[in-house]
Amino acid sequence: MIESKYALTISNLKKKYPGTEALKGIDLQLPMGGEICGLLGPNGSGKSTLLKCVVGLVRPDQGDIKIMGQKPSRHTKGLIAFMPEIDHLYRWMTVRGVLDFTSAFYQDWEEARISELVKFMRLDPPNKKVSSLSKGMRARLKLILALARRAPLILLDEPFSGIDPSSRDRIVEGIVRQFKQEEQTMVISTHAVGDTEQLFDSVIFWMKGRLIYRATPRICAQSTASPSTSCLRRFSPDEAVLASFKKRIWKQCVGRLEFSPV
Repeated sequence: MIESKYALTISNLKKKYPGTEALKGIDLQLPMGGEICGLLGPNGSGKSTLLKCVVGLVRPDQGDIKIMGQKPSRHTKGLIAFMPEIDHLYRWMTVRGVLDFTSAFYQDWEEARISELVKFMRLDPPNKKVSSLSKGMRARLKLILALARRAPLILLDEPFSGIDPSSRDRIVEGIVRQFKQEEQTMVISTHAVGDTEQLFDSVIFWMKGRLIYRATPRICAQSTASPSTSCLRRFSPDEAVLASFKKRIWKQCVGRLEFSPV
């Protein structure tokens, strides 16, 4: 295995769909071990396309991807735990059936984590069918499938969509408490900034297929008030706000939070 200090390295990644340039020459490096990175931006900005390129579900038109220093292959698929935004669960299965079925595919599956996660997500009873679960409960089950693995890189695409706000807060706190102690790098793609900002060690602001700003863990720790509230809550999916986002954030935050242009 190739040694690398980066869990994920992306160089000049480009992807076009008919009428849309989803990725416009993305360069990104995420370090190994214990960091939770927020990929923040509005719907349709290319976040999901980026994650799908990393896991091999979408083939980029140009650029390079390396996972743990290795080019994408059958082996690197086993290094990534991916939770897609779409509802991919077999509705005829029970909760227990989904867990048993998924566990058969992965050597890094940790059965000891499952009982804790199922209890924490309040998914009992395990014999309940997926078809009878609410959207929020199905989202919790998808989270369990990703978090039950010991993969060095975890990619979560809009993981809290459909989960009610009170439960979302509790789940966020649980991820902070447990997974910041692990040696896993986690990327969470979301447009719900206010509900998730306490999760992140670093954040990347994303718009129209480009990385606009990136704040490092050191920069987040230096912010006043709560860690990143003053800037993150200014980020809104509203197009009118996005049009002036770069100018506004740079003028108000440079020198205090020291956001770095990408």
